[in-house]
Amino acid sequence: MADNSSNLTVNPRSGFCKSNSVFYSKRKPIPLPQTDFLDVTTFILSRPHHGKTAFIDAATGRQLSFKDLWRAVDSVSMCLHDMGIRKGQVILLLSPNSIFFPIVCLSVMWLGAIITTTNPLNTPREIAKQIADSKPSLAFTTPELVSKLTESSSSLPIVLIDDEIGTSIKTKAKIVSTLSEMVKREPRESRVRERVNQNDTATLLYSSGTTGESKGVVSSHKNLIAMVQTIVERFRLNEGSHKFVCTVPMFHIYGLAAFATGILASGSTIIVLSKFEMGEMLSTIEKYQATYLPLVPPILVAMINGADQIRTKYDFSSLQSVLSGGAPLSKEVIEGFSNNYPGVTILQGYGLTESTGIGASTDTLEESRRYGTAGLLSPNTEAKIVDPESGKALPVNQTGELWLRAPSVMKGYFSNAEATSSAIDSEGWLRTGDLCYIDDDGFIFVVDRLKELIKYKGYQVPPAELEALLLAHPEISDAAVIPFPDKNVGQFPMAYVVRKAGSNLSEKAVQDFIAGQVAPYKRIRRVAFIAAIPKNPSGKILRKDLIKLATSKL
Repeated sequence: MADNSSNLTVNPRSGFCKSNSVFYSKRKPIPLPQTDFLDVTTFILSRPHHGKTAFIDAATGRQLSFKDLWRAVDSVSMCLHDMGIRKGQVILLLSPNSIFFPIVCLSVMWLGAIITTTNPLNTPREIAKQIADSKPSLAFTTPELVSKLTESSSSLPIVLIDDEIGTSIKTKAKIVSTLSEMVKREPRESRVRERVNQNDTATLLYSSGTTGESKGVVSSHKNLIAMVQTIVERFRLNEGSHKFVCTVPMFHIYGLAAFATGILASGSTIIVLSKFEMGEMLSTIEKYQATYLPLVPPILVAMINGADQIRTKYDFSSLQSVLSGGAPLSKEVIEGFSNNYPGVTILQGYGLTESTGIGASTDTLEESRRYGTAGLLSPNTEAKIVDPESGKALPVNQTGELWLRAPSVMKGYFSNAEATSSAIDSEGWLRTGDLCYIDDDGFIFVVDRLKELIKYKGYQVPPAELEALLLAHPEISDAAVIPFPDKNVGQFPMAYVVRKAGSNLSEKAVQDFIAGQVAPYKRIRRVAFIAAIPKNPSGKILRKDLIKLATSKL
C-alpha cells in the first residue's frame, strides 16, 4: 500500500504527503504473495530455512523438530477433516502456552477452518459468552481446563490436549479424541483439500475490551501472511539461527502472531513457558542460550528492579534483544534497562488485535531512544492523524486519532456490522482509538486512548501523562489514573497507587507531587492505595475494572 506514494510528493523525513494528508511508512516495502489461493500454514511451510528445532518445552526439555511439527499438523488436519470439520467452521482453543498450541492453530487454518482462542483465566461465564458468539463446532482443551468448558457448554465436542501419558479424567464432557491419538495417525498421501483463499477468515480473536465489551476480531489469511512477513523481515531472521523465549500468552494476538505463526517461518526455535514465572524465564534464557526475549512492560520493570540479583545469578551473554509490546516505555525504563543489561538491545512494537498485532515498531536501540515513541510505521502501512472533533486530517506534530491502513488490518468484527463500520471506513482506514502525533522524523507517539480521556470542565486530561509523572516518584512502584464522576466538573482525575515496600506515602503527598507539575485542571483530586494495578495479558491497564471499583462505593 505504501507503494501508492511513488506518484505523490512525500516528505522523506516524516513520510507525510501534503496533498492527501497521509503518512507513508519509511520502511522498505515487503513483498506479499499475489496468488489468490493460499492459506497461512502453507505459506509458512513453503518458506525456505535451515532451522532444525521448532519448539522446546522449557519445563520438560521436550523438543519438537520442524519435521515433527509439519507431520503433526498434517495428521491433525486430516483427523479434523475425517471428523467432518470443513472450511469456515470455528474451532475453539482453550489452553495455556504449550508446544501443542501451534499444532492446533496451524492444523485448523490449513483446512480453512477458523481458530478462536480464549484466556485460560476466563470464568466459565466469560467462556460461555464467547461460545455463544462464535458458535464453535469443536473445542481443544487440556484436562485441567475441561471442567470450564463443560460448565460453559455441555454439548460441545472436545479434543483433549494430553501429554501422551494416557490421561484418565472423570468428566461429563463429550470427549471425541485426544491430540496424541491424532498426531499418531499416519497422514494419507491422497486427500481432497478445499481451496483456501487469502481473503478467507483464519482467526477470530476477541479484543481485550479494555474500554468496553470485547468483540470478535475477524482476521484473514492475507492479514496473517502480511504479519508473518513483517516479523521475519523486522528481525532479519533469515540471517542465522535464533532462539526466542515465549513469555507472552499464545491466545493473545502478540503471542499468536509471533509464536504460533510468524517466527516459525524463519526456522527459529521457540522455547515455550507454560506460565510466566520470573525465575523460570531467567534460567531458560541461560540454559538454552536464548537470543530474543519478547515481553510486556511489567516484566521489563521487574527485571530492572531485580537487576543486581539477576546479573549475579544468571548468565545472559546469549541474549541480544528484548522486544516490548503492549504499552510504550518511558525514558527511565529504557535507560534503566540499558544501564543494567548493556549488551541487550531494547526494541518496541505497537499494534492492535484489529491490525493483526502490527502497526509500528522501533527496530534499533537508537530508534527506541526516541523516548516514549511507539516507533516508525511498519512496512506497507499508511497512517492518518485525524482531529476527533472536525474529522480533518492533520500534519506532523499535531495530536489526533491514529488511523491505519495496511494489508494486516482485520476484515471486521464478527457478526457486528455496526461496530465494523464505526471502526473501518469505506476506504479501509482503521480507527485505532489511540490519540497520537507523528513527529518530523516519522515517529509515532501515543498520547492516550481516545475513549479514556478524562473530561474535566470541558478540558481533556490524558491519564497516561499523569501515570508517567506518578511513576517517576521514588516511593511509587505502579499507578493508574481514571476518570471519577463529579456533578460539578463532569469528571476529575483519580489515582490508584501502589506504594514501594516500606513506604508510608500519603494521599496529600501524591496530590502535591502532581500539583507542582501540571495545569490546575489536570490535578489529581482523589487517591486510593492498592496492592496491584489490574492489567490485561499485554500489560494494558484495565481501567474499566478500576472505574467499577472506584464508583461501586458511591
